[in-house]
Amino acid sequence: MVREWDPRTASSAEIASLLDTLNAVLAADLPQDPPWRESSMREYLSEVMPGERRISWVAQDDAAPDGTPGAILGHVHVLLLGGIGVLEVLVHPSIRRSGIGRELVRVAARRVWDEGFQSIGVEVVGDTPAVAFYESLGFTRDYVETRSVLDLRSVDWPALTEMAAEVGAGYRVEFWPGGPPDELIEAYARAKAEVRDSDDVELRPSSYDPDRLRDSLATLHRRGMKPYIVLALHERTGEVAGLTEVVVPAQHPTRADQYDTIVVHDHRGYGIDRAIKARMLLELRSAEPEVAEVQTWNAQDNESMLKVNAELGYRPDRDWCEYGVDVAELVHRLDSHR
Repeated sequence: MVREWDPRTASSAEIASLLDTLNAVLAADLPQDPPWRESSMREYLSEVMPGERRISWVAQDDAAPDGTPGAILGHVHVLLLGGIGVLEVLVHPSIRRSGIGRELVRVAARRVWDEGFQSIGVEVVGDTPAVAFYESLGFTRDYVETRSVLDLRSVDWPALTEMAAEVGAGYRVEFWPGGPPDELIEAYARAKAEVRDSDDVELRPSSYDPDRLRDSLATLHRRGMKPYIVLALHERTGEVAGLTEVVVPAQHPTRADQYDTIVVHDHRGYGIDRAIKARMLLELRSAEPEVAEVQTWNAQDNESMLKVNAELGYRPDRDWCEYGVDVAELVHRLDSHR
């Protein structure tokens, strides 16, 4: 049975059942990834940025004879933001190829169409069954990144300490757990605007407006995801010359997520990128001792950042792809095959 589902009002048993399915999917498709935990899982599934909406459905087993609700074996949610619906689908490995995945996509695509959106995007992990699944539905690949993972047990900490100090004269590096102070938000937002014109499909959009950036940081905290920020400040002007962001989710606290790393164009060539990422790792070691790994994503043509990551000890893991499809075409294809 597929039904619309609201994580804000769902029972604790349903949240736990969905988590079981998520971890079964990880064990099958990404066995090196750590399992997720129930900590702040409800908030992770329900909290969104102002102006965004998330709509969810589940595929659930029939209830037991004693009335106990059936297990959640499939889940889809669509995040409506800007002009696109961003899709995420989970199907328990035990019921794959049963048509549940197609039905979950169909109900979500129909809602996206009814809401007046023209396109759907989805992140697809390379070398998993999801690639063939989405391509069979008419999705086309728009963009490819490489995920790399750093095992902190392999880090040469004395060398990393030296890297963190190797920043050009006239800059200072600061660490801000939880987010930058409000007096730096406008300069921080200006630095993040450096990536505004990137060509990738924005399924993980950055925030460039100061108020939007404040909302973004507040939303991360509500979702149980603690941000850590390292800034390189140009001492003469006080401008943010570079920044790097890492988020530690309560849902998988042993593996941190690298978000943006940006060096403003006029300040490139002073060793800022490597220094701020090295400083971040040193700070994480103290602030989050449970973190064992950090994962990051980079465009395959971003040679400079790939080089920095390699120097820090990151190892390429697998492709991470963005796929898109026209909503009308997807709805027609799925409805005609029911």
